[in-house]
Amino acid sequence: MVQPVAAQASSDAATPAAPAAAQTGAFKLPELGYAYDALQPTIDAQTMELHHSKHHQAYVTALNGAVEADAALAGKTLEELVATAGQQSATIRNNAGGHWNHSFFWQIMAPEGQRGEPSPELKAAIDASFGSMDAFKEAFNKAGTGRFGSGWAWLIVNDAGELAVTSTPNQDNPLMDIAETRGKPVIGNDVWEHAYYLKYNNRRADYLKAWWDTVNWTKVSENYAAAVAG
Repeated sequence: MVQPVAAQASSDAATPAAPAAAQTGAFKLPELGYAYDALQPTIDAQTMELHHSKHHQAYVTALNGAVEADAALAGKTLEELVATAGQQSATIRNNAGGHWNHSFFWQIMAPEGQRGEPSPELKAAIDASFGSMDAFKEAFNKAGTGRFGSGWAWLIVNDAGELAVTSTPNQDNPLMDIAETRGKPVIGNDVWEHAYYLKYNNRRADYLKAWWDTVNWTKVSENYAAAVAG
């Protein structure tokens, strides 16, 4: 289950750690756990603020409205809505996916000095599946650049227990019953234009290459361990 992370102190008093917005409804905007400027220069503060406080908040607000309008969805967890996306309305599918995907995304990035290294187990699995870390990143970036329009690139543990790279359109993810390739996400990168356009314009490939400098390998390693444990 995606869990919000606690806020950390900002190194820049002018750019406070991003708070969760106060709101009603079952689902809440999670805190980032770091300041909007903490991933600079790779991701600028304005992009992070808009992405978190506007785009992600919009998914949360729309999801709450759709759930409240359908008594059959009362008490459903986010994970249940995502897992049954093919049985839900487009509104639920898109906004539950948007909320889950972004909540996951914020946690697999971290400020400099807090990113760690891939665990020995994850590194061995990447080497076994892709040949090397560089080859894995190349395959992942290719999935991101090859996704037509908006969507996500993913590293997953598939149903065979192996690492695989895949991508999904819009706000779909590999946990959904309608996913072309299903599995448990280990890494996910947002390739919607709102994730990178202010700094990288139309240069998605440049964003994908630079994004690795923000990856929280400690969290990614935890994701991998949880995925293989079932």
